[in-house]
Order: sequence, then structure tokens, then C-alpha cells
Amino acid sequence: MSSPAAILITGAAQGIGWATARHMADSGWRVGILDLDAAQASQCAAELGPAHLGLGCDVSQEDSVRDAVAAAIAHFGRIHALINNAGIGEQVAPTLEQSAAGFNHLLSIHLGGAFLMSQAVAAHMLHQQADARGNRGAIVNTGSIASFVGIPARNAYSAAKAGILGMTRAMAVEWGNQGIRVNAIAPGYVTTALTLALQDKGALDMQAIARRTPLGRLGEPEEIAAAAAFLVSPAASYITGTTLSVDGGWAVKGTPDAL
Repeated sequence: MSSPAAILITGAAQGIGWATARHMADSGWRVGILDLDAAQASQCAAELGPAHLGLGCDVSQEDSVRDAVAAAIAHFGRIHALINNAGIGEQVAPTLEQSAAGFNHLLSIHLGGAFLMSQAVAAHMLHQQADARGNRGAIVNTGSIASFVGIPARNAYSAAKAGILGMTRAMAVEWGNQGIRVNAIAPGYVTTALTLALQDKGALDMQAIARRTPLGRLGEPEEIAAAAAFLVSPAASYITGTTLSVDGGWAVKGTPDAL
């Protein structure tokens, strides 16, 4: 009998990543939790159980990514899926007050990290045996509502998240006939430590966001996890190059509340 499928999730020691790790573990997957905080990653993996693995990984550094992926392959034998979730908050300020260093740092994690992780994992997936439908593995990148709309004072985040969708499409058409599916999710505002921190800084008004969202509330991490889990599952075996919005209708709303 073959071993349960294995998945790597970056930024998985908290927030949406941790919710996704729990969801995948509950669904029978072996989970590799990758996070900048190696101790927290190990603790989270231990909480999930002995079948899982926690690794420190700085997704913006090629050597760190290479070492973490190699360790995961040695542990699991095969990587069936990757979810690129790692991200950070940014300098929330008018464009003329932003620093180039801050801009580049955010891109190196959100966009560069997804590139480096996908590159390292796909190099392994391409040599794996395909299933009956020709699938060798699946990758899900994390975009945002900022992938589609302009958000003032958040240039780096918007640029990174728009880039994620372009990169997703490029990888999907490059690797599709070799059995690797690549898709993206585009979450809206979700109740996490990151959004609460932005609220504390005065950068987000949670009540205003809820009023603007057609479903009338912010999302929960578990709801984003379920969407990502679908895209890496066999149920999505004929889906590649697409972006699934998980935003309560936020990005498609085009009328004032009064109408």
C-alpha cells in the first residue's frame, strides 16, 4: 500500500498556513510545515502528529529553500503538492514615503519565495511517476484581492500579488504537459494576526471592510485552507492556470452600498 500523499506548505506555523496544515492533516495528508521560525514549525508539526515534519525555511533565500526541500524529500520520499503561502506585512505609506529596500524585501518573500519554492519542488515532481491521468504534482500560489484592484499605499504587496498570478499562468502552461498543475487562490480580507496588526496600526478598518464585502464579513483562515486543499486534490485534476477568488465577493463588487 502506498504512503499517504505529502504536501509542503510555506509560512505554515500561523494564520492561514497553519489552518491549511491542520486541514490537510485532518484529510489524511502528511504535512511539511515550512516557516522562518524553525522552532515554531517543529512544534506545529509535533502537534499534528509523528507523520508530519517541521522545518525552518527562509523562502527568499535559495540555499534555505534548497535545503528545506531536500530534507522534506528525504523524509517523505515524494512531494505530491506545494502551497506557497509565506508572506509578510509591508510598509503602509504613501508611495513617496516608501523605501526601495522595503519594496524589494516584500517582493523577495511573496513573489521570489513562490518562485524559488516552485522551482525546487517542480524539479523533483518532474521525475515522479504520473498517476492514471498524467498528474505528477500540484502547486497552489497565494494571490490576493490586491492581484486585481488598486490598494493605495500598498504598492509592493499589490505588485507581488499581481505577479503571483502571472507567474502561476506561466508555470501552468510550461509544466502542464509534464503533469504538474499550477493554480492560485486570491483571498480577501481574513481574520488573522497579520490583519489584526494592520488594524492596530490604523491601516485597516475591519468594520468598513465587512460592510463593503457582499457576504458581509471577513473570511476565516479555515475557509481559505479549504479552497487551497481543493486545488491540490484529485477533485481538481483538470484545473490548471486558474485563480480561485476566496473573498466573499469583495473583488467583484462594483456598486455603492446605497444601490
